[in-house]
Amino acid sequence: MLEKPVLQVALDMMNAHRAIQIAREAVDGGADWLEAGTPLIKSEGMEIVRQLKRAFPGHVVVADMKTVDVGGFEVEIAAKAGADVVCVLGISDDPTITEAVQAARQYGAKIMVDMLGVPDKRARAVELQKLGIDYICIHVGIDSQMVGGSPKEELAAMAEVAEIPIAVAGGLNAGTVVEMMQMGASILIVGGAIIKAENVTGQTKIIKAAMENREAVRSDLFRKYGQHELREAFLKVSTPNISDAMHRKGAMNGIIPRIKRNRKVVGRALTVRTIDGDWAKPVQAIDKASKGDVIVVDAGGGHVAIWGELASWSCKTKGVEAVVIDGAARDIDTVLDIDFPVFSRHASPNAGEPKGHGEIGGEISCGGVRVRSGDWIVGDESGVVVVPQEMAQEIANRALDVMERENRLREEIKRGGTLSSVEKLEKWEKVG
Repeated sequence: MLEKPVLQVALDMMNAHRAIQIAREAVDGGADWLEAGTPLIKSEGMEIVRQLKRAFPGHVVVADMKTVDVGGFEVEIAAKAGADVVCVLGISDDPTITEAVQAARQYGAKIMVDMLGVPDKRARAVELQKLGIDYICIHVGIDSQMVGGSPKEELAAMAEVAEIPIAVAGGLNAGTVVEMMQMGASILIVGGAIIKAENVTGQTKIIKAAMENREAVRSDLFRKYGQHELREAFLKVSTPNISDAMHRKGAMNGIIPRIKRNRKVVGRALTVRTIDGDWAKPVQAIDKASKGDVIVVDAGGGHVAIWGELASWSCKTKGVEAVVIDGAARDIDTVLDIDFPVFSRHASPNAGEPKGHGEIGGEISCGGVRVRSGDWIVGDESGVVVVPQEMAQEIANRALDVMERENRLREEIKRGGTLSSVEKLEKWEKVG
């Protein structure tokens, strides 16, 4: 077994120059092992393993190959490149594991088996240990983390059967590493909480101190949010962050923010359909809305106002969060004065009549995006995005991931780089 808990930094990124710099800062903060993550290996090949070993000869270098076939050959390649530990998937056939172990012994490396995707982890762990592996890893992948996946339950079960050191990966940060240690992990694999930090050295020191003192440090960054924390999560990110997380979907087209500087809107949609100039249903929706709701109105993109000062005051009294209108609003100066967020396609002094056409609560289209009552609406100075309610937890966490990665990029640009040079855009232009 290991003499003391190990902090392994997972360098899951695209570019070698960024990985080496972040590794250097992490080592300054006390990182023990350095992992060439699977995306990094796929991007840069075995050369990144060589670079890490040359740059940090006194540190254990892990090659997260996720090998599932030709175990001996892939372990030989990684070990000759400088890897001290090579990761193989637990779903591999036994002959693949056996070949990996034999090659590791021949070339002076060790084998870590990643249990990602293994149905019966306890039973497989017993088998793997008989095959001679060195470390076993409980791993909840990034995509699973976005929808609430956690390694805790599987780690507790593994600790009952493991006779070798257990590694754990899956959204760990300064607030969770101690709990994982208490549950039996001795190799703590931290990725995003370090590589996305503006101050990598400082964040590594915090995590390392938590491990050494066995005292968790609460972190509002680098964590995943649950279903009951979505408003808090969405308040932390911008509409561009959410658009990126949704692969450029969900953003309303042509809907203009009529809000104060730095104003942010987050709430659940209450939908309204009406016709140009008919303000009856939009106003009636105020009485049906709950506190924190965002009224979203499909007025057919019309130019006659269906919203103004008095409707806005009614919302302020009721606690409605905002209104979004694919149509026109008026009294914009007063609306800004009372700080009620309005997003509309048009502004017009002309108001229509309350004729009562339309409906409240049905599926609508606003700014070219489908909206249903209960969907999440997020608005700021860049515009409005709609997050389908069934995807809200995943999108909130992915948007936070986008924001955190941009925080690190911003720091690297401030040090004298440019977006193009940091991201190596020429290298990654699409071929063909």
